[in-house]
Amino acid sequence: MITLKNIASLALLIPALAFAAVDGVALLKKIDRNLEPESYESYRKLINIEPNGDKKEFVLYTVKKGKDKMASLFLQPASDKGRSTLRQGDNMWMYLPSVGKPVRITSLQSVTGGVFNNADIMRLEYAVEYDVAAVDESDAKLITLQLKAKTGEVAYDKLTMKVDKKLSLPLEIKAYASSGMLLKTLYFKDIKDFGGGIKRPATIETDSPLYKDFKSVMLYSGLKKRDVPDEVFTQGYMARIEELRK
Repeated sequence: MITLKNIASLALLIPALAFAAVDGVALLKKIDRNLEPESYESYRKLINIEPNGDKKEFVLYTVKKGKDKMASLFLQPASDKGRSTLRQGDNMWMYLPSVGKPVRITSLQSVTGGVFNNADIMRLEYAVEYDVAAVDESDAKLITLQLKAKTGEVAYDKLTMKVDKKLSLPLEIKAYASSGMLLKTLYFKDIKDFGGGIKRPATIETDSPLYKDFKSVMLYSGLKKRDVPDEVFTQGYMARIEELRK
């Protein structure tokens, strides 16, 4: 029997159901974990493709620990072998064997010279750098997250992230400047099972209206959980990262 009390209860329940939507912050943290373990090692090939089809390739060995520490070693090409990078929070350095000491670099520079900048190559977790400004669940298969940088130190002021609802993995990210200008688009492709519970896109492609007809591609391999000593993420260790591969 429908009573005034029942109607009143339903009236209270309907708004609650309307707001029982996806928790954007929790989803973003899940995306971070689905993309990579909190601490891991991996190999990546970065390919810069010029408008005429010419390519330049780099191979990097990378280790990450926690939410804000990452180090990489260049293995190829031979001219860059031994070069390394380090990120501690918002601070970045590059070590050149010919110089013999680390030098500061910025997030908007690129150690590989392509469309990927240092913020892309040495990316921290999205939930560390961005707040969730809005969540759109209107698409049956996608969730769209609008992300806003937590500080002015972050390379991109805003991100629009299209997420696969079933896999909780990004499919596409558009990165914007504070002016609203589109800086680049990142495409996540080729879902691969890396083992150890890691199943994520093995390929990230990017293009930019600022680099007409240029494209860069990042290919992941050997991604697995690894606990790395804190010592590795110091400037003094940058010349010794090769030791981790032995």
